[in-house]
Amino acid sequence: MTGQAIQVVIVGGGIVGLATARALAPALGERLTVLEAEARPAEHQTGNNSGVIHSGLYYRPGSAKATTCASGREELYGFCERHEIPHRRCGKLVVATRQRELAALAELERRGRANGLTGLRRLTAEELSEFEPAAAGIAGLHVAETGIVDYRVVAAKLVERLAARGTRLRTGWRLTGVHRDSAGQRLVTTGGELTCRLLVNCAGLQCDRVTRLCGHRPEVRIVPFRGEYHRLIEAQAQRVRALIYPVPDPELPFLGVHVSRHIDGSVEAGPNAVLALARHGYSWARISPRDMVETLTYPGFWRLASTWWRTGVAETWRSLNRAAMARELSRLMPGLQRRDLLPSGAGVRAQAVTADGRLLDDFLIQEEPGAVHVLNAPSPAATASLAIGRVIAKQVLARLA
Repeated sequence: MTGQAIQVVIVGGGIVGLATARALAPALGERLTVLEAEARPAEHQTGNNSGVIHSGLYYRPGSAKATTCASGREELYGFCERHEIPHRRCGKLVVATRQRELAALAELERRGRANGLTGLRRLTAEELSEFEPAAAGIAGLHVAETGIVDYRVVAAKLVERLAARGTRLRTGWRLTGVHRDSAGQRLVTTGGELTCRLLVNCAGLQCDRVTRLCGHRPEVRIVPFRGEYHRLIEAQAQRVRALIYPVPDPELPFLGVHVSRHIDGSVEAGPNAVLALARHGYSWARISPRDMVETLTYPGFWRLASTWWRTGVAETWRSLNRAAMARELSRLMPGLQRRDLLPSGAGVRAQAVTADGRLLDDFLIQEEPGAVHVLNAPSPAATASLAIGRVIAKQVLARLA
């Protein structure tokens, strides 16, 4: 057998994997390794999100999302301060544009206060302009705790700090096989072989496949949803101070198309939520037959589709028709037109779907012999990453004791 025998291998060099390594490194140091299939860390969900530091407004009080977002948010702000990472606690505006959204807006306020947010302010239609002069609606909620950052920069700093602890990040090492033997677990990768006592699966879009490689049966399957962004032309971008969000559908774990100023000063609108034709399908042109077969043969997908097909059709139409996207955004920013939107990037969300067709809303971490699997960690996982990492590290160190 080649390679170095180590205590723990983390599969996945996104921000959750790196944050978990950060929490484990003081105890394990050189006995910890992070494997990343891509040439660089943070290439997928981490590097292609909206760059928002979420407040914890949306999540069911007591849920894993609520608790880790609240603590992780403040820990992330502190991490950025200490390491001089550009960020801004800019606040955001949630705008109700229809009468039927007022009950959901009130529920958001209730959840936010239950989750410890002290910077909430309920706004009348006239008060919206105090925070975002370009926004319009019948009521709103200002959330002071929300911020912005570039998560690629955060990930790069985590990599730097891990190297100082002696923890190795092996990029271009895609896991292809896991074999249990007397030495522990033998991991076969495209970069070589190594052994470990415990594997931590933070593989994001590939997490269910990694679980199956380990010989375990995940209770969910990842169904990829692409979120596409548009950049606002400069004249429209100047109208946006920070972040303008709609009131989301409480039945879905998506926040709706919104307008976000980034830390570099650019302003983007999006994302929508369309079924991606590949797990790394950042455009309609990227198609993976394997990924499509896995999605289309999964009973949970068809149960999901039978419930939400109207929503899926509307999201797809906005993806294919920029004028339709502009009309949706003009509910938040009156006057916005098709010509004000320029194509920008896209991200793919690793959304866990249960066999009965539910979009899993909360984080899911599952322990199995020889492994800990993170099977659902979409937004706000980047915000909550440092807290999630501590949760996983506690489980791992208990297993090693």
